[in-house]
Amino acid sequence: MGASHGHDAADDETPGPRVLVVSAVSPRVRTIAVERPGPSDVTYLEAARKGLGVTLRHFVKNVLGKRRPAAALARGEEVAKQGLVPWNEIETIQYPEEKTHYPERFRGLHRLMQRDDGAVRCVACMLCPTVCPAHCITIVPAEADDQGVEKKPAVFEIDELRCVVCGLCVEACPCDAIRMDSGVHAKPVEHRGDAIMTREKLLDLSKQVGKDPASTATQGGEGPDWRE
Repeated sequence: MGASHGHDAADDETPGPRVLVVSAVSPRVRTIAVERPGPSDVTYLEAARKGLGVTLRHFVKNVLGKRRPAAALARGEEVAKQGLVPWNEIETIQYPEEKTHYPERFRGLHRLMQRDDGAVRCVACMLCPTVCPAHCITIVPAEADDQGVEKKPAVFEIDELRCVVCGLCVEACPCDAIRMDSGVHAKPVEHRGDAIMTREKLLDLSKQVGKDPASTATQGGEGPDWRE
């Protein structure tokens, strides 16, 4: 009984309805005060006045406020306010003249790597379309001319509109044939088919971004006798 009274006392200390009477038979039976809403709450005039005040304050701030310098805006830097005029909260980057700052871990569009002879490193093992959660990679294998490589991709396409930029295709590739280090954001397109990166586009992207298309990885690993 003592533990029960102690629990009830603790309940009385918690915020909640105001208790008027507690039953002597069962402490859990109580009479509480019902707080009726006031006239301002019933008519919603006070709430509407506060809401309009917040909207008007943001409107004046965004219309009359100053824009941060373009360089600081692109880098995402906070600039100390000068004077009484606040900074504009709705800031638009004038792309492509102004470009925003991407974080260091930004992956960007895919690009295909090449071997020393210029051929694509992909061996059409089908690991990347298998692991892709968005099913945005399409590969059609074909027989390779190189005696050391069994297959090559006759078709290698990536639907960038479906890609979720998870990077699993890069992790699953056993021969470093695909990377997501271009740092280039997907461009807007008017037709869905224009967002599909073909094998030629994926190979040419390295030249566009100024990155080496060759890989330092050894094609085929250390050879079939690596266990010896």
